[in-house]
Amino acid sequence: MDKLRIIISRPDRIGDVVLSTFMPREIKRTFPNSYVCMLVKNHTKTLYINNPFVDKLIAVDDFDSSFSLVLEIRKQKFNYSVMLLPTEKVNWVFFAAGIKNRIGVGHKFYQFITNAKSTYRRKYIPLRHEAEYCADSLRKIGIIPQSINPEIYFSLEERNEIENIKKKYGSGSAYLIGINSTSGGSAPNLSPSEYRKLVLKLSSIAEVKVLVMDMQPAEELSSLEGIEYPCLNLPLRNAMVQFAALDLLIAPSTGPMHIAAAAKVKTLALFCSTPACSPTLWGPLGNESKIILPEAGYCRSVCHGDAQKCDFSGEGGIDADRIEKAVIDMLPNLK
Repeated sequence: MDKLRIIISRPDRIGDVVLSTFMPREIKRTFPNSYVCMLVKNHTKTLYINNPFVDKLIAVDDFDSSFSLVLEIRKQKFNYSVMLLPTEKVNWVFFAAGIKNRIGVGHKFYQFITNAKSTYRRKYIPLRHEAEYCADSLRKIGIIPQSINPEIYFSLEERNEIENIKKKYGSGSAYLIGINSTSGGSAPNLSPSEYRKLVLKLSSIAEVKVLVMDMQPAEELSSLEGIEYPCLNLPLRNAMVQFAALDLLIAPSTGPMHIAAAAKVKTLALFCSTPACSPTLWGPLGNESKIILPEAGYCRSVCHGDAQKCDFSGEGGIDADRIEKAVIDMLPNLK
């Protein structure tokens, strides 16, 4: 292969973009002299800042027209493109930009008529991790990833700030436990009142300092005595630094969970067993983690069937007591 010049498109949510961060690293491992560009949204562009394996970042929403985006991409003279989240717009942009080898996902008519190759998820049978499905696009061009673990890269200044945060909140060798209670309705999640119980339970442990990590916490979690709120209204990059300072993050299956995992922070993650929300598909990668699931049969006997509205309540679900016990198992010296 001549020098590989590749653009990878992932104009998606935070967690999805985090799970793509292994790809530039694995491309450069196979083709050290390749040129790698990521096409993302402005909001998630910050996830790739300082990534030593990315040569260029393009935010799709920086362009007021598809034509201007085509011109920008055409200038880079890419010979390969990958669409991890195929959209008709991006498909036509890559086609119009003259990229010869284009790879998408699934059976999309607009991919067929533009002669784009595809990888297939085959109705998620067998179910694999989202990062493995992303890796299929690399395998399509002869790159066999050695690792699919995501990674976030911090500058020296950011690493110093992380250490300062640890000292600020962790005086007396306290464990910094973050709780991110919001999910935007993208996954099953505890109710705000149950998170409040959890915050109060954990904050009563002498060796623990609880931080509520939501940028905009629910009213039930606002202004609790002795609780810190380090991420209030912070830009995403600044919030990432705060997450990286934690000893443990408790969260549902959301972007913050994946950010913590990519920063090698321990995670205690709340999941359900339905295929679309399964930890097999969306679990944290690359860190020490523990998954909490409802008991067997919960989804059939208690849950109303809509995973995005499930709050894990009822017999066999997940509550503050179960999570507290799991925290004690994960962190030494709390037993």
